[in-house]
This record gives sequence, structure tokens and C-alpha cells, in this order.
Amino acid sequence: LFEGVWVAQVSPLIRLPALRGGAGGVRFSLSLCSSPCFGLTHEAHRKEVEQVYLRCSTGSVEWMYPTGALIVNVRPNTFPPSRHLTLCIKPLRDSSGANIYLERTGELKLLVRDGDRGPGQVLCFGFEHGGLFVEAAPQQDISRRTTGFQYELTSRHAGSDLHALSAPCRPCSDAEVLLAVCTSDFVVRGSIQNVTHAPEQQESAIHLHVSRLYRQKSRVFRPAPEGGGWRGRVTTLLQCGVRPGRGEFLFTGHMHFGEARLGCAPRFKDFQRTYRDAEERGLNPCEMGTE
Repeated sequence: LFEGVWVAQVSPLIRLPALRGGAGGVRFSLSLCSSPCFGLTHEAHRKEVEQVYLRCSTGSVEWMYPTGALIVNVRPNTFPPSRHLTLCIKPLRDSSGANIYLERTGELKLLVRDGDRGPGQVLCFGFEHGGLFVEAAPQQDISRRTTGFQYELTSRHAGSDLHALSAPCRPCSDAEVLLAVCTSDFVVRGSIQNVTHAPEQQESAIHLHVSRLYRQKSRVFRPAPEGGGWRGRVTTLLQCGVRPGRGEFLFTGHMHFGEARLGCAPRFKDFQRTYRDAEERGLNPCEMGTE
């Protein structure tokens, strides 16, 4: 400890000792990613709002016995400051005791309300030197409360994710579909074989049979045992009400926290029309086969 700043060295899992500040005291722990980074610093000033600095592009935050507030600053050393970045967070299971806000230029936007039970929900937004403001909710007993979330910082635009804060189940516009084809982690043509629901996680799993594989960054889709295509699954929010349907679709999406999350998914015939119209006007952001 020097000049009131805690410095933690790099390791797969780092927990800080209890830090006390303000009338009720603040205690929390931080779990860092195992990839190379400088660690984190924490300003241990005696005040109710504490500053936390994360130096990794992925990791998680746990705040035990939350009182007061935390300002979480993600400042990784792995991205140039000029790049367009997207920050995604996923609340930990049974996280409770605080509200999570996006703080930017003094304004707060609610991301996760205390008591929300949506552990599968992934929230993504453009990262423009903003931070996360985590404010403890008034509680009679904080001894069993832990607030936490996973986070990941990527170099893609937030607009390429369907899980927008305003309307996560809204169908994509033609422009969003064309952008998704160029920027998604996976792009496939296929049909829905089955949909299973997990109400406790507020998620639906969409089981796909893929007839054409345009792109995948992880092995989400694997050759079907019976031959003739690939099989895999993607997840989306339960509230979107996805059901099995006939016909072929173009499925796009991104990998978040090791899971394939559904993005834009138009009917394939509609995508062909959209792509050809844009191609005739020279407006396609990238090229791909549509047959």
C-alpha cells in the first residue's frame, strides 16, 4: 500500500481485502481475467463512492455486502484508444443488492435493476470512455447480498448486436441485416429444428440445422452425424418468444461469454431480395454468396 492506492498483481483470480469507507463501509472482491494485463488499482479513500480500475479486456466484478456506490472504469491495455469499442456485461446468477448504470458525461442510464432475474441477459453498448456506476439499493440486511457481472470489451460496433438496450427483440432493418452479415461472429443459412426454453435463466435455445456455413469464429456448428450440413444452437432472450417455423433463415450473431447469441435472423428469401437491391445500388458493405 502506497499513497492510498492498492495494486494487485496479475493472476487468474484476485480478491482484494475488505476496504472500508463511508458510514457503512464498502466490501467487494474483483475477479480478473487470466490473460496478460497489469492488474487493477483501487483508490481506498474514505468516501461512499469508490473508484475501481480494470486493466483487462474480459473479466468479472463481484461486490459483496454492497453499500454506497462503485464507479467501475474499464481501462484495458490491449486496445488502442482510437478504436471503436463495445462493452458487454452479463449479470451473475443471483446478483442482487444494487442497480447497475451506464455513466457517461455525468448522465446515468439504468442497465440492470436490483431484483431483475435475467441472468442470461447480455447488454452491449458503445464504449466511449464511459464507465459503469453501481449503486447499492437500500436494504435492511446486506449480509447475504452480492452484486456482480461479467464483462468483455471487443473492437466491434454495438450496432451489430441485436441485444440493444431499447428493443432487444425488434426485427432488424435492411441496413442492420447487411451490416450483421459483414460483422457477425457467425453467419449461416438454415432452419429451426427445435426451440427449448429455460425460464429460470430467461433464455431460449434455438436448435438449428445449417445447410450453408458462411462464417463462424468458434465451433458453434459441427457436421451433422447423419451428414448433409451442420448442427448447432444459439440463444436469445425468452421474452422474444421464438418458436419453430418452416422455411430457411439467415442466422447471424456474436459470441458472448462463450455462448452464441442470436443477432439478425431474416427469412433467407427476404435477405436475398435485400442483398440484391443493395448490390444494384452499390450499397453492400461486403460481398457474400446468396444462392
